[in-house]
Amino acid sequence: MSSDLRAPASVRLLVRQARWIAEDVVELRLTRRADGPLPPWQPGAHVDLTLPSGLRRSYSLCGDPGDRAAWTVAVHLAPDSRGGSREIHETALVGRELTVEGPVNRFPMVPAPGYLLLAGGIGVTPLLPMARALAAGGLPWRLVLGARDRSRLAYAQELTALGGDRVRLVPQDEAGLPDLAAELAATPPDHVVYACGPAAMLESVTELCRASVPPRPLHVERFGPAAGAEAGTGAGAGVEAGAPQGRFDVVLCRSGLRLTVPPDRSLLDVVRERVPDVPYSCEEGYCGSCETPVLAGAPDHRDSVIGPDERAAATTMMICVSRSASPVLELDL
Repeated sequence: MSSDLRAPASVRLLVRQARWIAEDVVELRLTRRADGPLPPWQPGAHVDLTLPSGLRRSYSLCGDPGDRAAWTVAVHLAPDSRGGSREIHETALVGRELTVEGPVNRFPMVPAPGYLLLAGGIGVTPLLPMARALAAGGLPWRLVLGARDRSRLAYAQELTALGGDRVRLVPQDEAGLPDLAAELAATPPDHVVYACGPAAMLESVTELCRASVPPRPLHVERFGPAAGAEAGTGAGAGVEAGAPQGRFDVVLCRSGLRLTVPPDRSLLDVVRERVPDVPYSCEEGYCGSCETPVLAGAPDHRDSVIGPDERAAATTMMICVSRSASPVLELDL
């Protein structure tokens, strides 16, 4: 979770290049129209793109952090797309300018003796810059990349060239699903695990790491809501998991507004009516774009960004899915 909630920088960037890097995966290279360096970033960072339709979506930066002239993102055409990935795949974007906000990093690398990187499908995008950094730094690391078939193993050739036998490619139609238990067993217990991919994969690796003795250090990034994330997990007393949503008031302290959030509407929807430029993207509680400081009240956290161990002490909330466990919530908006 980000500790710096200042509004990220917004720039207009030109889509210089679009190329296919795997089945149903297109890579976009974004630059300034005129020459000039882009803001620095570290592996794990993402940016928010505002598409021609007005949709705003978050994508991991997967290029080289040392390349200050361009930012690179790769987008998978999701079968259940709510419009973002489909628009990118079906719109002629090369030569067009997009508004880009960021970078923001909620998936940063932490110092460790070594690293195991577990990727499923397009989940390889935040892990690729990590692999580059680890290879350059000479630190121990391994990466496992699974996908439905070999044609969908994005960046497989680059990763293999980068890591050799440190990289294991697992096309499901040839080798089945990656054996996560075996990969963890083959990894020294003090190595940190980073995982990004489908929800089922992340739930499995989470349970395996929790069951280890001692529990393994694990960092995950999601491209969709966690299983059960819609259930209430509030920090306040008297709120039961899965309890019906109730009415509450929200005070927007900077705007000087007091609004009522009814049971059938999200906090984000109500806030956007009066503060239309409030940032948001996924609307499902997993991207972190709508993270907002809480000044008073008890949030009922229902997102996948703030970990269960952090929720009681959390001073921010994701207003797209989370609600209030107290009658009044005060936000820094």
